[in-house]
Amino acid sequence: MKTFNQKIRALSLLVLCLALAGGGAAFAEKKLASKGQPSIKVTLSGDTDRKGERVALGQAGMVKPGEIINWMIDSANEGNDAARDYKAVCQIPMGTSFVAGSAMSKDASVTYSVDGGKTFSAKPMVEEKQADGSVKLVTAPISSYTQVRYEWSAPIEPGQKISATYQVRVK
Repeated sequence: MKTFNQKIRALSLLVLCLALAGGGAAFAEKKLASKGQPSIKVTLSGDTDRKGERVALGQAGMVKPGEIINWMIDSANEGNDAARDYKAVCQIPMGTSFVAGSAMSKDASVTYSVDGGKTFSAKPMVEEKQADGSVKLVTAPISSYTQVRYEWSAPIEPGQKISATYQVRVK
């Protein structure tokens, strides 16, 4: 009888511990969930000019060499906390070249990559071999840009929308 009572008490203690642990986990989960987090929705769209009108790329058909494609990146914070140190990296599609001076966004700094996104700089540099065999760093030609990166230093608040644009020319 004594061992039966001990087993009942041990089982009761185990049930109590599990209930407390579960309640603590639920409390921790609720506390973390109430903290909030950002949730950024990004939309990329493109268009081109045809006969003085902007035509969405999906409706434009084939683009021709020399045509300009306008890329628009829209980001919206649909979360319940600010997004800090937000960056948007955009590709320069194969068969196109970046149009100098076309990268724009309110309140964002713009940098470029010439190495497939490994490094970014406001003025990318490349090594150029000189006639005497030495190597000199020179400003990279715009035609070698592979990505454009926008960086916002101010937090993107919940419900806030931001935009960035750039252009490429079809080769």
